[in-house]
Amino acid sequence: MPRSHPPTLLTCVARTLIDLRPFATGERVLVATSGGPDSTALLDVLARLRKRGGLPGSLVLVAHGVDHGLRESAAAELDLAEALAARHDVPFGRTRVSITSGGNLQARARAARRQALLAAAKAAGATAIATAHHADDRAETVLLRLLRGGGARALAPLPLRDGMWTRPLLAATRADVEAHVSRHALPVARDPSNDDPRFARTRVRRELLPLLQSLDPAIVEHLNALADELGRLSAHPETLEAIEQRAPLAGLPAHLPRRTRLALARAVEAVETAAPRDLRNSHVLLPGGLVARYDRQHLSWEVERAVPAGPCSREHDLTKHSS
Repeated sequence: MPRSHPPTLLTCVARTLIDLRPFATGERVLVATSGGPDSTALLDVLARLRKRGGLPGSLVLVAHGVDHGLRESAAAELDLAEALAARHDVPFGRTRVSITSGGNLQARARAARRQALLAAAKAAGATAIATAHHADDRAETVLLRLLRGGGARALAPLPLRDGMWTRPLLAATRADVEAHVSRHALPVARDPSNDDPRFARTRVRRELLPLLQSLDPAIVEHLNALADELGRLSAHPETLEAIEQRAPLAGLPAHLPRRTRLALARAVEAVETAAPRDLRNSHVLLPGGLVARYDRQHLSWEVERAVPAGPCSREHDLTKHSS
């Protein structure tokens, strides 16, 4: 029996565009490209699909690169992107921005690139900007935001389409991208900052994600599924009133901020579901270093400042009750 081969990047992206339709019919799309492997593969795939009639809705492609002025080689890298665009008859433009010195260089560079791409899209009459984020990028972002204490909204990053921003490679992995670059012998540049351990994302990519993959090879898929689910929940958030109607909560403090009350309502509901017969000793940790404790005498919940837990404590659990 012949062995089946995984779908190529072309097939993967075509399925995404046809099945999920992130673009409108006839939309003009600005493809953000830098000369690196990811954005080179994105431009090449979209251009090949256009030539084959594989882009739904007769999309119009233009390409644009941003030089942050941080490395002398950046201009030559954009020359590679321009040459690829010319090979595919895609109009190409570039913008040079200036990044001042200071902290969090990567974040400031991303912000400047974002503004430059928005300006370029407006000038080109584009209503969508395609970036080369793929499944591995998204998994890394989930882990980074988790490490920084992000909530549900923060853990649903990089959707397929968010306003003008689209990510056609989102169903593909970094390995899929590299395979496409190799298969078609595409000249690419490698940004050395991607290997700089001073950046948290580099350590997540080089250390944390490989460790998780050694425990579960499907971790990237799992993290992307989590981001999708949280994105759906965030798009249709459950209101405090809905929770209260479903499970009335005795003595829910009305003076607390709405965000804290909602967290308390969810957590108390979880405790009641898990241990309906023994709420007397239950307590719930809340945002902002607060803890809600069930007042046995008054049959209500009281909120107070939590005592920081030691490293061996289980106080970090969302809910905890005694048996």
